[in-house]
Amino acid sequence: MLGWAITFLVVALIAGLLGFGGVAAISANVAQVLFVVFLVLFAIALLANAFRGRSPR
Repeated sequence: MLGWAITFLVVALIAGLLGFGGVAAISANVAQVLFVVFLVLFAIALLANAFRGRSPR
């Protein structure tokens, strides 16, 4: 799940760079939304991975 979050975060960043560069105005709005969504998913995945660590024996 963490791998997917990182992949989609990179895709959103690339779409954001293209959108903010003037390629398409609508893609900038889509990229902003995707960036926030996948940034949240990335943070959730990091926290889930941190809390799911091995239990002490």
